[in-house]
Amino acid sequence: MPPHRDPAGIQGRRPGDRRVRVELVKPREYAVRPPRRVRRPTSPAVVLIAGFAILIAVGAVVLALPVSSASGTWTDPIVALFTATSAVCVTGLIVVDTGTYWSPFGHLAIALLMQVGGFGFMTGSTLLLFLLVGRRTGLRDRVLVQATTDTANLGHVTTLVKRIAVFTLIAEVAGTVLLGVAFALRGQDLLGAAWWGVFHSISAFNNAGFDLVGEFRSLSPYVDDPLVLAPIGILIVIGGLGFAIIGDAVAKRRWSRWALETKLVLPTTLALIAAGTLAIGWFDWNNPETLGALPSEQRPLNALFEAVTLRTAGFSTLPTGSLAEPSLIVFMALMFIGGASGSTAGGIKVNTFVILLVAIVSTARGLPSAVAFGRRIAHLLIYRALAIALLGIAGVFLVALGLEARGGGPFLRALFETISAVGTVGASTGITRELSDPARLLIAVGMFVGRLGPLTLVVALTARARPVSHRPALETIRIG
Repeated sequence: MPPHRDPAGIQGRRPGDRRVRVELVKPREYAVRPPRRVRRPTSPAVVLIAGFAILIAVGAVVLALPVSSASGTWTDPIVALFTATSAVCVTGLIVVDTGTYWSPFGHLAIALLMQVGGFGFMTGSTLLLFLLVGRRTGLRDRVLVQATTDTANLGHVTTLVKRIAVFTLIAEVAGTVLLGVAFALRGQDLLGAAWWGVFHSISAFNNAGFDLVGEFRSLSPYVDDPLVLAPIGILIVIGGLGFAIIGDAVAKRRWSRWALETKLVLPTTLALIAAGTLAIGWFDWNNPETLGALPSEQRPLNALFEAVTLRTAGFSTLPTGSLAEPSLIVFMALMFIGGASGSTAGGIKVNTFVILLVAIVSTARGLPSAVAFGRRIAHLLIYRALAIALLGIAGVFLVALGLEARGGGPFLRALFETISAVGTVGASTGITRELSDPARLLIAVGMFVGRLGPLTLVVALTARARPVSHRPALETIRIG
């Protein structure tokens, strides 16, 4: 039998004995660096703002070059910056005549700025990366495109971008063909008619309002030509609705299958167009400087066209500055509302307006929540819609007051010009080209802020909200 082993030496120890252990591993010293400060990822809104700003800066430099002007001379930096901002923000306000001041190269630059600005900076760049180098879009790219297109489903962003590109291409090619034929029938040579078709198709679909007619006449020479006005008006409406609304309505066809957003936005858009048509028809039917100067059979078409274009685009067949004041007030409201979310149009968006309208109607009916077509709208959306509307109103009045202080004319005219800029519409009573340089810069800032949206700027420039561990006590406040 093997002897019993006591590896620990417990049995041989006596009280008071100390066991000495031999140090097998020598101690080592390690330098511990202080923890690095975690860098927060850049907000998508900040990247979008920076992207649009860089695009405007590049466009301003290109337009300032002698090759961009018809005279072959350098363009004033303020004029170049204003025009680039107007093109990128798809507004259409101008301080020099687009058709006569800029060269063919300048026209091409403006068309590209309109296209990229309307299609969306990050949407366009993501599509180019996908097509040119085959790189798959990462999470960061998808979040940025989501912010640009106002998309809810993050996983479908790449597919959405490609569909928007196809949708845009089909609409603009169809518009180019129709407008090219119309301009050719008006006596233009084939090449000139084709280019005019391309330029005005891009301008109309992107709700930009730039034209090549010249002498600040907009589309007034075509006041009697439905072959020109109809395609442009249709492109404006399609671009102002956006892919999501058009795609949902076409794919599902039946009203019962439409998404709630489509059910709300599409009828509201048609109602706003009808309201504008009735307003200008009522107040300007006998105005000798506007509709009253046209034959009776041409007045309905031009009233409808003005209602379509003065809401989001800025084209005009009538002198906007000569419209009756009630018509101007109605169009200011329509410009402030603008087009649908995720579209090429500006304004606070029809979605914002209709959400607030549903909330008001639901409150009047005594309902605890905003309900439309059997669906409940989240309170958070109502808060956001209210924030966008109030910030938009505040921004408009601040810019209008600043514009009037800088010699922007009567307050009503200054307010109209401001709403046109902030709503990225481009309609003008004629005072924009007479403004001083500081006033032009103020309008340019209004276009930039209006294109990106008040809420986007607030999110970009405000720190992230901290989560709270408890809900504050509820207390009522008297209102009304």
